[in-house]
Amino acid sequence: MTETPIMDGATPWAIQAPDVRRIIHVDMDAFYASVEQRDNPALRGRPVAVGGDRLRGVVAAASYEARRFGVRSAMPSVIARRKCPELVFVPPRFDVYRAVSARIHQIFARYTPLIQPLSLDEAYLDVTHPLLPRGSATEIAREIRATIRAETGLCASAGVSYNKFLAKLASDHRKPDGLYVITPRHGAEFVADLPVERFHGIGPATAARMHALGIHTGRDLRARTLEDLARHFGKVAAFYHGVARGVDHRPVESDRPRKSLGTERTFERDLYEWSDMAAPMTDMCQRVWHGCERRDLTGRTVTIKIKYNDFRQIVRASTLMQPVATAQELSAHALGLLRGCFPPERGVRLLGVVVSTLLPRAQVKVQQLALALGPQSPDSVSIAGSGVGRRSAGR
Repeated sequence: MTETPIMDGATPWAIQAPDVRRIIHVDMDAFYASVEQRDNPALRGRPVAVGGDRLRGVVAAASYEARRFGVRSAMPSVIARRKCPELVFVPPRFDVYRAVSARIHQIFARYTPLIQPLSLDEAYLDVTHPLLPRGSATEIAREIRATIRAETGLCASAGVSYNKFLAKLASDHRKPDGLYVITPRHGAEFVADLPVERFHGIGPATAARMHALGIHTGRDLRARTLEDLARHFGKVAAFYHGVARGVDHRPVESDRPRKSLGTERTFERDLYEWSDMAAPMTDMCQRVWHGCERRDLTGRTVTIKIKYNDFRQIVRASTLMQPVATAQELSAHALGLLRGCFPPERGVRLLGVVVSTLLPRAQVKVQQLALALGPQSPDSVSIAGSGVGRRSAGR
């Protein structure tokens, strides 16, 4: 475990700069695999992959013992097995992972109400004004990690900094089981020598475009003007321009609304026939709609994803005039999009469906009721509590 004190010169950062935000990024170490190793002692110390070991299986998570062999999440299981013949595959237990995640978030909530979950295993916390008095954000991060270990038996890494971008970089810097701090004095310096591939928000395709422009590190990115970056990267250029200088003004959004709900399925064999695809697509629509109902949400945009056996994929989407009302309606829209892709160009190995442009179902019901009632004349409006219309009340 590596820890860095939150000192800037001789004065504690928390005292020196009271106006600076204090952000913690907590990231559980190999979360799914660590839960499996915790619950099954026979798996401890062994290379573990959570996921399917079938021909079309995919690794959902890998233990650090497996990562030493090059096994990574999203890797096809056959490749993972080739890299690590001793790899132990364990089927995922998402209900267990969700329960553990909820317990970890209860720990976070002891220190701050400003929590922005990114997934089951990571979150941002704004502890600028913590609920419990502590000397510094580092002390809070240290205490959170110790409490997680004591109450769940799992390890977490944490990064502490004055913005979200640097806090996330810091949590990655000493994984696993690490704590790292980037102070305001050292933010821009820390970013300068990092390869742009290490910047979260810059994926492989964007990194390749930057390399073609001669941008390989944070320092190279910082040398470019905002106007120059905007010509090549559009609206996101302002974000790149800022983080290259250690600047990120995004707040921790504790009530950030969910943007989409979806699922996908990889098949054991390539699919070519409509009957082979319609049934699983309908089943996925049922599951997605169940998720919408549990959250009391619906949506206006339906998107399907098709991945062919050469790993090329396409997406097709439709934005509806009225939000989806039932699972059957969702299935009808998804199957309509799928029908437009028939006959398939190649064998299909994966299908997915997503509902987005989400809004509360209660809001939709109110709008639908208003439309059903239509405009009313003054004479037909009811008087609250009277049980009679205005016309009869005037008799």
